[in-house]
Amino acid sequence: MTDEELAGLAQKGDTNAEIELFNRYRNTITKYSRGFYLIGGDVEDLIQEGMIGLYKAIKGYNHKKEAAFSTFAHICIKRQIQSAVRNASTQKNLVLSSALPITDEDNDELGIFLISDGLSPEQVLANKQLYFELKQEFAKELSLLENKVLKLYLQGLSYQQIADKTGQTKKSIDNALSRIKKKISQIRKKVFD
Repeated sequence: MTDEELAGLAQKGDTNAEIELFNRYRNTITKYSRGFYLIGGDVEDLIQEGMIGLYKAIKGYNHKKEAAFSTFAHICIKRQIQSAVRNASTQKNLVLSSALPITDEDNDELGIFLISDGLSPEQVLANKQLYFELKQEFAKELSLLENKVLKLYLQGLSYQQIADKTGQTKKSIDNALSRIKKKISQIRKKVFD
């Protein structure tokens, strides 16, 4: 049977036709996947993405468009893999439920997270301990103004907006951020070394 015939049968619910298409395109997907690098993943993850692309091709193929199924499948596979690589590089898919937020004294999130995705329970516990150490160090080292400035800065506010919200001058905010950067560097060395 041709790929087009198999796609038609798969669209009607024939799982054998679908399996046959997956078998036919497995080598193509594997070959194409090896040309990419997925941050936080491996070739098998890219192959999975390619299979998703093939599945989309099977479901979306329209024989009335006069395009060969193989052409349509190749496009869907490539786009799915490229999309996965692009999304991984922008880190949009980080699971925030596996992240530990760093907060200030008022328990407001500062926008800094320790990612604990894929770690063992012992490692998650160690990360929580690290989180509390960092929180204590932030509380000790940063003044109330510096905490407030850091929080507003991490929310994406400009120097002028931070100055307006804190009643400080723009130069004071610049100085505060310089001090914060130095202190964070010192805290990082103290906690991580």
